[in-house]
Amino acid sequence: MHIFDTVSAQVSAMGLPLLAVSATRVNLPDTPLLLFLHWHGFRRATPLQLDGVELPARPIPSSAFQFDGPWPTRAAAEEALLDAAWRLGAWSLERLQQRACNTPGASASEAYACRQAFGDNAADYPDEPVLASELPDREQLMGLAARKGYSRWLFQPVKGGLWAGIGPGDDSLEADGGRQSDCPVRPAPAGGDARLVYQLGHIRHLILP
Repeated sequence: MHIFDTVSAQVSAMGLPLLAVSATRVNLPDTPLLLFLHWHGFRRATPLQLDGVELPARPIPSSAFQFDGPWPTRAAAEEALLDAAWRLGAWSLERLQQRACNTPGASASEAYACRQAFGDNAADYPDEPVLASELPDREQLMGLAARKGYSRWLFQPVKGGLWAGIGPGDDSLEADGGRQSDCPVRPAPAGGDARLVYQLGHIRHLILP
């Protein structure tokens, strides 16, 4: 529940809709989970005012959090994320299992994806501090992921997000876009496909053209 509570508190504090929630964890027992909240909103890059000059706005940077667990298994972390995605009204939760990028044959794009997964946004925003620089174990975890591989999760919340009223509708949602019941979906066994999508919502009504 603490991941759901953290996301809900941040939505209330920011007053902005969420575009997506992502999380990353090294493929080792009891390693921390990093959570990123991606906001839909823009701000001025500088308070400077120039007559006749419209200064461009920039996207609101994502928020980053570290959850130390304990996470004895990948399934324990995934169960917490499934619970948060379910209660926040997400239609699905996607998991990507990524191999170590410090291995022969790994491409530069794999290394770049690993950096992004651990909040290293220096290539995208060179003039701003690294997104997750305040997280105590970010660099160490990113180094571990490069050697051991990692998992990354993504979901789009309806409650507190952009997605209310979009799509055919989800009969499992409450009026506020969330769900009050316990998540009925359990984590899948480790291994298997590199990409797995957990379907969370359901539709009972007819969809007419």
